[in-house]
Amino acid sequence: MSQTSRIEWTEATWNPAVGCTKISPGCKHCYAETMAKRLQAMGTPGYENGFRLTILPERLAEPLARKKPTVYFVNSMSDLFHKGVDDSYIAQVFDVIRRCPQHTFQVLTKRGDRQASFFHIHEVPGNACLAVSVEDKRYGLTRIEGLRKVAARIRFLSVEPLLEDVGELDLSGIHWVIVGGESGPKARPMQLDWVENVRQQCEDQGAQFFFKQWGGWGADGKRRSKKANGRLLRGRTWDDMPALSAHV
Repeated sequence: MSQTSRIEWTEATWNPAVGCTKISPGCKHCYAETMAKRLQAMGTPGYENGFRLTILPERLAEPLARKKPTVYFVNSMSDLFHKGVDDSYIAQVFDVIRRCPQHTFQVLTKRGDRQASFFHIHEVPGNACLAVSVEDKRYGLTRIEGLRKVAARIRFLSVEPLLEDVGELDLSGIHWVIVGGESGPKARPMQLDWVENVRQQCEDQGAQFFFKQWGGWGADGKRRSKKANGRLLRGRTWDDMPALSAHV
């Protein structure tokens, strides 16, 4: 079922599929994998297979039953463009999105090439915001060009976990950039200069910047809890985002 989310940049999650496989360094300490195993141990429906990819068509209709306008993060516990998800099922997910104009749907993938190929022959619903993950130069930067080719009303980047200085970014056609450090017991540190590099380029190129968290390491390079490290960057919070709803 849909769940209220504690993720700062969305309101609720909708998982018509769960489970995934690792394809890049950003996946190494996947929060969804840890959570899926916990839910499996609790006997939560949908997680009988743990983090193995599982298609859940019985969840497709969930957003249709909710009338209150809601921002949904789609497949927070998976990747909709995983090779194990058929194009026909992806099309069903986006048909539901199209039939829920009162809601806004955020779709994030590390499989940007497949996302671009899918939307080469399918239309993007106006209430779907599409994104790719950018954790480093080698794997992350190559995803941006594919996203730029997709005719979505809102295109955004999830630069989380930020694992290195990503260098020069071309943000043309990108509306929004979210940055965050890794959390959890094995979190890798994120440096202030890496974050500032992304923030400054957003400012220079007109993309809106959202700083989600420091995660397990603070701006001073010291290990603390995620809560203790907080969300402040240069003494303030950065919560800029575009008008996600097509009706605003």
